[in-house]
Amino acid sequence: MDSGTVVRTRRALHAVAELVLAGPQHRDSGTIRLRACAGGFGTVAEPWLRVVGAELVGRGRAVSLERTSCASLGAALGLGVGAPDGVYQDGPGVAADHAIEVDPAAARWLAHCFALGEVALRALFPEAEPVIWPEHFDIAVTVGAVNYGLSPGDAFQGEPYAYVGPHAPRQGEFWHAPFGAARTVRELGGAGGLMDFLEQGRRLAGGA
Repeated sequence: MDSGTVVRTRRALHAVAELVLAGPQHRDSGTIRLRACAGGFGTVAEPWLRVVGAELVGRGRAVSLERTSCASLGAALGLGVGAPDGVYQDGPGVAADHAIEVDPAAARWLAHCFALGEVALRALFPEAEPVIWPEHFDIAVTVGAVNYGLSPGDAFQGEPYAYVGPHAPRQGEFWHAPFGAARTVRELGGAGGLMDFLEQGRRLAGGA
């Protein structure tokens, strides 16, 4: 699939994560944390909602994400949509009534990347719980003052990438990104490469 389709889908899913899942969850249950799940991502508390491929699932319904808006999704499920109030400054920058479009194949690819990230993070850091944060739409853990995670893409890198971000800057060839180190999922070639990269980052960062 072309990169433009992936970027449009990622931005649409980021908007759904923030406005339809994290915002209502924060107002109902006091947390913005989201989780990876089979085929996509979902809430960790009420209201119980999941994005599976190109569908939003919850409250006894499955609603298509292929051509819609977050406001329409909220109306379909009886949710008051909107970003979490006063929690963070960034986000996808998509208004609730803005048209969004999720390509099913691109959604499956991004869900696969989240799943790779979760498997690697749980294997390397069994004491930590991977979280999908709605601000930047990445799945991550923080261990020993170092952030480890996988982003489906952003302004820094348009395609999905793994990263290691020490809170204190490190020096050396490995640390080539503004926030630490990053490699695309395509470059890493799968779960083994992803785990090797994160483990190398942990070793070089002096993490736990």
